[in-house]
Order: sequence, then C-alpha cells, then structure tokens
Amino acid sequence: MSKTAQSKPNLYLVGFMGVGKSAIGRRVARELGLRFIDSDDQIEREQGRKIPELFASKGEAYFRKLERQFIEHGHADRGCVVSCGGGLVVQEGMKELLKQKGVVICLFASAESIIERTSRNKNRPLLNVPNPEEKVRALLAEREPIYMDSGACITTEGRTIPEVVRHMIRTYKSIARNFGK
Repeated sequence: MSKTAQSKPNLYLVGFMGVGKSAIGRRVARELGLRFIDSDDQIEREQGRKIPELFASKGEAYFRKLERQFIEHGHADRGCVVSCGGGLVVQEGMKELLKQKGVVICLFASAESIIERTSRNKNRPLLNVPNPEEKVRALLAEREPIYMDSGACITTEGRTIPEVVRHMIRTYKSIARNFGK
C-alpha cells in the first residue's frame, strides 16, 4: 500500500444485503488506490467456513461477535475500503465505532430491488427461509433507521455502478478532508 493510501481514512460501506456494497466498494477502492476488504469474505477465510455454515453450527450471535472483532482489530486502521455485512452496523455500539474508525457511507435501494438482487445468491443465511421476500421487508423495516443514521447515504436505485462510484468518491473525499479534526 502506498504512503498516500496509508494516510487516507478507511471507508466503511454499510447497508442491507444486495445494495451493492461489494461490487461498488471494489471499484471505489481501485479508483482511490485503497485496499478492498469484504468483512464477510475475511471472516470466512479466517474461520475456514462459509457464513451459512457458521450460522448453522455456531449461531448468529457467534457470527456477530466475529464481525465486531474484525472491526475492532481485524484490518488496517487506514487505507481500506471495507464492505460490511448487512447486519454488522445494527449491533449495539457498532455505528459509533465505525464512525470513530473512518468515513461511513450507507448504500440503499428499494425492497423490490433488494429482493430481486438477493434472489440469485444462496450464501445469505438470513434469507434461507420459506418466504425470503417477507423476511427482506421485515429486516429492512427494522434496520433502515439504523442504516440511515450511520453515515452519508447514497441510493443505488436506478443508477449505474459508475454513477454510484463517482458519487461515493465525491462524498468520501468531502468527509475524509475533515476526518479526525
């Protein structure tokens, strides 16, 4: 990582599953010259198991503990774009911790878009239920106020990935200038 990248505060992407945190985060990291980290991928690598397996064998509370450990000391303090799992920021005190550690941007989309996007991915244990659409709507209703209060908010609804990337980079640079002051 370059000296310039090391001097930049981390960018934490939060929001519901299927809003584009990983796809958009990778591109933003590349354009800013930062390292991209997906918290779910990192936890899977460290645990040697996929998230659905962790949920099934150890439970959601155990997984949430792993997420907290990752945020507290599982990655560099600067120079990273971190795509956070959908439930990470809703944990008690996590929103505040992320804001202390870097710039937080929430991505969001409509329930309909999320349902359509997540229907193609079976690696989402919270949606492995008889009625995933109902589960998405219930979780979204519960989590949306927390997401919206976690940082700057950018919609991915009806926008191309390059449009969202440009908006996110402008937002990040604007907030990063004053981070830590």
